[in-house]
Amino acid sequence: MLARTLCYALQGVDGRAVSVETDVSGGMGTFSMVGLPDAAVRESKDRVTGALRNSGFAMPHGRVTVNLSPADLRKEGAAFDLPIAVSIIAASRQAALPGLNQVLLLGELSLDGTLVPIRGALSMAIAACQQGIESVVLPYENGPELQSLSGMRIYPARDLAQVIGHLSGKMPISAQIQQPYESALGQSMPVQDLSLVKGQHGAKRALEIAAAGGHNLLFIGVPGSGKTMLARCLPGILPRMTFDEACETTRIHSVAGALKPGQGLMVERPFRAPHHGVSIPALIGGGSDARPGEISLAHNGVLFLDELPQYMPNVLEALRQPLEDGIVSISRAHARASYLSRCMLVAGMNPCPCGYFGSRTRQCHCGESAIRKYLGRISGPLLDRIDLQVEVDAVPVDEIASGAPEESSATVRERVQKARWIQEKRLASHHMHCNAQMDGRALQELCPLSVQSQKLLSMAVEKMGMSMRGYTRIVKVARTIADLSGEKEISPAHIAEAIQYRALDQKYWGT
Repeated sequence: MLARTLCYALQGVDGRAVSVETDVSGGMGTFSMVGLPDAAVRESKDRVTGALRNSGFAMPHGRVTVNLSPADLRKEGAAFDLPIAVSIIAASRQAALPGLNQVLLLGELSLDGTLVPIRGALSMAIAACQQGIESVVLPYENGPELQSLSGMRIYPARDLAQVIGHLSGKMPISAQIQQPYESALGQSMPVQDLSLVKGQHGAKRALEIAAAGGHNLLFIGVPGSGKTMLARCLPGILPRMTFDEACETTRIHSVAGALKPGQGLMVERPFRAPHHGVSIPALIGGGSDARPGEISLAHNGVLFLDELPQYMPNVLEALRQPLEDGIVSISRAHARASYLSRCMLVAGMNPCPCGYFGSRTRQCHCGESAIRKYLGRISGPLLDRIDLQVEVDAVPVDEIASGAPEESSATVRERVQKARWIQEKRLASHHMHCNAQMDGRALQELCPLSVQSQKLLSMAVEKMGMSMRGYTRIVKVARTIADLSGEKEISPAHIAEAIQYRALDQKYWGT
């Protein structure tokens, strides 16, 4: 007898429908699986056999053939265990299971029949929902991941026996109560609050500008001056994620296996801080199965690179294209995938190997050649893609000890959100969301400069030897400063402030 169940395979962060067809016929007891399965899928035979036996069912004695269609799509992972087991039970008539082709089945099986959480559940459920599938049965721990998904009935199950009871109608599983996204959003809290950072008002101003316009940011300063702490405060002052942004971010983390069991939809913007020993595949994405890298895991959030000169130069250079395009395309022998990578790059570094070049409190002991070699690990093209460069020094002890209140992240976030609303309204016709995303056409149309502003900018570009990219990024930052002030026109004062955030090029790199 033939039975069909429905599953989905992952292709990047997208789901592709897979029909699991099982035929049970007479003859010698054999089990064969076709349809381009990987090792994890082929090994499902042993997991399914043990799960069937320990759940009160049996593997048929005749010839069992499992076909995963379409045959030319590579099937990876253990999510096919449950649909394979259910199709075997249905094909061998161990239970009457009507309507299997209208239910998405996802889940890995342990030998005792328990359902184990899988990666990519949200992506597969969204794809199924878009194709008219209205219900999904999946491991209990994957339920929260789909808790804000509308248009589907979610049935979290703990084991194979419970799934069969539900599908047969004998012991239906209660559908998961879905939670509105706004409700989940209201429960989020920033990990690091800006009110804990004492002093550093210039750096805080730059952080606010960066958040308001989505600009990349570089902190240069002595050890212990608060660079890392400032960077960790950034997600808390960025606008709250929309539902679409939360889905995009959660799907990437789910595909990468970065979600904890039982974790729901991600409502806080991600903050990724890879160690400086990170490889190109780990940072950009890759591996034999084309998994997402740190820059994609930071999508809609922050990628923080601390001790920037310590990263390998080829690793840093690999960042240039994803930062510019907002997408990473990975091609491997057996896998191809594209992942979104629209994130803010925030970097921190010392001004020299010892860390105290230019410090007001301690003397630097590095020679000129050592400093130049250290700074030379950061290329001009990468530096050109960083919109704001800010110098931070140690905060005086009396300022740290003072009880003067500092602005909270919530207060700053309100100003940032207002500036983003202005930008979204202005950029809606260009399908962009923030000033950092503006291309040449949008910049020319939406950011006209007065004669005085143009003259000031031209003088700065000529004196500082900037590239055309540097020129356009100053205009973008100036536009953001104007948005924070609620002004429609870019004034010379906005241009002047934007220029000062590029001044460290000359001080440290002499460009």
